[in-house]
Amino acid sequence: MKKKFFYIAMVALALTGCSDSLSTIGSSDGNSEITIPADAEAGELLIKFSPEMSDILDQAQLSKTRSGKATRSGIPSTDEVLDILGSYSFERVFPVDANTEARTREAGLHLWYTVKFNKGTDLKAAAERLKQLGEISKVQTNGRIKRAYNTDSKHIYLSDKALQQKATRAAAAEGEPNDPGFASQWHYRNLGEGNYDFENLNNNHVGAKAGCDVNALEAWKTCTGDPSIIVAILDEGVMYTHPDLAANMWCNPGESVQGAKTDGDGNGYEGDLHGYNFVTESGDITWTDANDSGHGTHVAGTIAAVNNNRRGVCGVAGGDGTPNSGVKIMSCQVFSGQNSVTLAGEARAIKYAADNGAVILQCSWGYNSSESSIINGYTPGPATEKEWAETYPLEKEALDYFINNAGSPNGVIDGGIPVFAAGNEYAGNPAFPGAYSKCVCVSSVAADFTPACYTDFGSLVTLSAPGGDLEYYSKIGEQEDEYWAETTTEQKGAVLSTLIQNGKPAYGYMEGTSMACPHVSGVAALGLAYAAKTNRHYRAADFVALMKKSVKELDSHYQNGATKTYYMNHTTVGASPEIVQLSKYIGKMGAGLIDAAQLLNNIKNKELSSDMKLPNVYVGIEKTVSLNLAAYFAGQIEGFTCSVANGSVASALVDGKTLIVKGLAAGSTSLTVTAADGTSQTVVVTVRKSAGNNGWM
Repeated sequence: MKKKFFYIAMVALALTGCSDSLSTIGSSDGNSEITIPADAEAGELLIKFSPEMSDILDQAQLSKTRSGKATRSGIPSTDEVLDILGSYSFERVFPVDANTEARTREAGLHLWYTVKFNKGTDLKAAAERLKQLGEISKVQTNGRIKRAYNTDSKHIYLSDKALQQKATRAAAAEGEPNDPGFASQWHYRNLGEGNYDFENLNNNHVGAKAGCDVNALEAWKTCTGDPSIIVAILDEGVMYTHPDLAANMWCNPGESVQGAKTDGDGNGYEGDLHGYNFVTESGDITWTDANDSGHGTHVAGTIAAVNNNRRGVCGVAGGDGTPNSGVKIMSCQVFSGQNSVTLAGEARAIKYAADNGAVILQCSWGYNSSESSIINGYTPGPATEKEWAETYPLEKEALDYFINNAGSPNGVIDGGIPVFAAGNEYAGNPAFPGAYSKCVCVSSVAADFTPACYTDFGSLVTLSAPGGDLEYYSKIGEQEDEYWAETTTEQKGAVLSTLIQNGKPAYGYMEGTSMACPHVSGVAALGLAYAAKTNRHYRAADFVALMKKSVKELDSHYQNGATKTYYMNHTTVGASPEIVQLSKYIGKMGAGLIDAAQLLNNIKNKELSSDMKLPNVYVGIEKTVSLNLAAYFAGQIEGFTCSVANGSVASALVDGKTLIVKGLAAGSTSLTVTAADGTSQTVVVTVRKSAGNNGWM
């Protein structure tokens, strides 16, 4: 989202799949006119049936063709209209996963279908006809999301050897990680003026200010991560073989090979060991196309690059260097080369994240701001939550599913946290979906607390984080270096993380709210990791509220007539300065600059949380359920005993810190677990004749 001729910024990805003219979504009884955007998928519509049609649809799906698509909906009036329109097929937007089907139906997502016609079908006529049917509640086109940055632009790369040379000391100071790139990651620990080579490069004579960071170094004294916390990255494919990321990649326990052509765990997605490619509808996560920028890999490094491994860079929640100590990264690929995912594929990616254990959704993309400038080449996006929800109903429902169903009522967090970039159109209103009241929307600051030149801002922003600012710091008339093989030059005030260069692992600098966003995701993951270690439980909304309390204030930096001067066209010789009155940002950069150390301290003080309690157990006959008792007894790891009141209904045993419960006969009984310190908890075990391990009938 930055200006379209920008050179390096890995800016927030714009979902412009419907940006030529927003597709008007109407209910079955609505009178709004349907506008078909130019890039709508030919011959495809997304429709949602009314709840009353659920049983009929289920019966129709029993007679699918070999392709997995049904040729009839089973609803006479609908099929009659579709027959008039030509040949067609039906397919559920979300594949059936027995483990999550119950909550999928509760959310109404099983009612969404992709209808495919002949490519030449008049979509407007088809949509208008379908809107008149009482059996159909929503109709929308199936566009494709698009990047808003130029993948051919130059990037600031560093080889591993150059990064080693960039370290100014032979060894890290006491308490610092030993990764050579840490000293250049001002966004984690900012030492202030005189410590960075991006200062005073142009006529601004601006530098860094101590404390303009996420306070990661201080936070790492308390916690560095935990593998039970999974962050889903919806972006370009993450290079899961990158030496600074591989150890912190999520591994699906039901799969063994990434890209395999079998569905080992039965979740509807083949070969999804580290995630899934929703562009190609396969398990082949990719990053080697000439049009791939490394954006997803850069984001992943900010969240969870491995710390203390004497190479590369640090991640906010990357662990302490010991095996399996960092949070985990799940790659949900929505961009691949010049291709991108459909709106249906985007919704599948969001739901997949929730269903496979992710509790944070990292999204450095969004529609253009409603206040973005048409003169500068932007197409304004939705202006209000209502407009967004009516235009993209499937997207909203998928996000609501993640917000309501990620995590666990008995785990560290009940619900999920979607984190979005605010956008980079220099606009006074953040972009949707980030501006949705249930999402976390992130604006960007430079290294001196000032708002990044490009950042969107406004009352709907939740938090701010460092995102870099090349227009503010770079030399006028100079473009960024394409690749640093053996030597280094100025950092130019951008964010340093993992990257890909010619398909090989590298490091480098990017900027944008795309880079601020993963700082917040990383801090959230670090906070949840500490909560898991200290047996705290949060509702998702309460954890977001705690994050908003865990900040460095920003408004004082924007008062008393403060201004900021930058050069929008900074690579042009003789670029004219832009002078901004910072007062317009007061109260518009969210609650403040996220502070990881403050968040961990607030968790330590047990704010807005409760103790994690052993949950009631639901199990099928001759099925077993396993629970990690250390999570429910303040970290105790041995000395547990258990007893079951009625041994004919269920049995239980403890293996180390793992409780294993087996269903024997339909009914219920009580189970008591006692720890070595004498504390005990009693729960109910319910055994169901036809239940899966999760109790779904």
